[in-house]
Amino acid sequence: MYDDDLTTLNPDSEFADPLDALGPVEDSDTPQYDPEVMLPLLKATDPQQRMLAARAFCELEEPRAVAELIALLADRCPLVRVSAAYALGRNPAAEAVEPLIAQLGQDWNGYVRKGLVWALGNVHDARTLEPLINALKTDISAVRLWAASALAQMAQVSYESVIAAIPPLIEAMRRDAVPAVRSNCAWAIGQLCRELPSNVVYHTAVDALIETFAEDKDLGVREDARTAILKIGDTRGLQVIEEIERDGFFL
Repeated sequence: MYDDDLTTLNPDSEFADPLDALGPVEDSDTPQYDPEVMLPLLKATDPQQRMLAARAFCELEEPRAVAELIALLADRCPLVRVSAAYALGRNPAAEAVEPLIAQLGQDWNGYVRKGLVWALGNVHDARTLEPLINALKTDISAVRLWAASALAQMAQVSYESVIAAIPPLIEAMRRDAVPAVRSNCAWAIGQLCRELPSNVVYHTAVDALIETFAEDKDLGVREDARTAILKIGDTRGLQVIEEIERDGFFL
C-alpha cells in the first residue's frame, strides 16, 4: 500500500516542518486570504483551486472549514489531500480525528501520511495514540519521525496517554535504523518525562536516554539524548553525563 517516495532521505524536505513543504500561501506583503472567499473554493471543480483553498486554511483558523477539509482528505489529488491534512492540523477539531485516522490507514502517498500524522499530533486527542504508535513502528522513515514528534503531544492529552507512548518511543530510539528518527524519539521522550512523577516509567525512560547518550553510534543522536536529559533535569542523568564527559567517553 505504501509508496517509497520518502525512503531515500533528504533532511531538507522529508524531515523538515511539514508546513514548510507547502510554501507560503501568499506573498508576505499582501493581505491574508479572506475566509469568505476561500470557503467556497474548497468545493471547486478545479483541483488546483481546492489545493490553494486548503493551503489558505493552514494559515486561517476557521471552524466552518473543518467539514469541507475533512471531505478533501479523500480527494483524488494527493496535493489536495496533503493540504487538507495540514489545514486540519491548524484547525484541530474532534470530529476530524476519525477521518484523519482512517485516511492514515489507507493513503498510499507518503507525503500525505506525513501530513496526517502531523495533524493527528495537533488535535490532542487520546484516539490518536494507537495510530501514531503504529505509524512509528511500521511506516516509512519520514512518517516515523513525525509520528515521534506527534507522540510528544500526548503530554497535552492525559497521564495514561503519556505512559502508553513512552515504551514504543524507547523501542524506536534504540532500534530504528534512521538516526533522525532516533533523535526525534529522544526529544519526544524528554518532553514526556517532564510531565511524569518519579515513577517506574519515568526512570525507565531516563535510563533509556542515558543508554542512548552513552552508546548510540550516531553523534547527533547522542547529543539529542544528552539535551533531553539536561532539559528533564534528572539528577542521576546529569551525574552520568558529567561522568561520561569527564572520562572522555563522549567523542
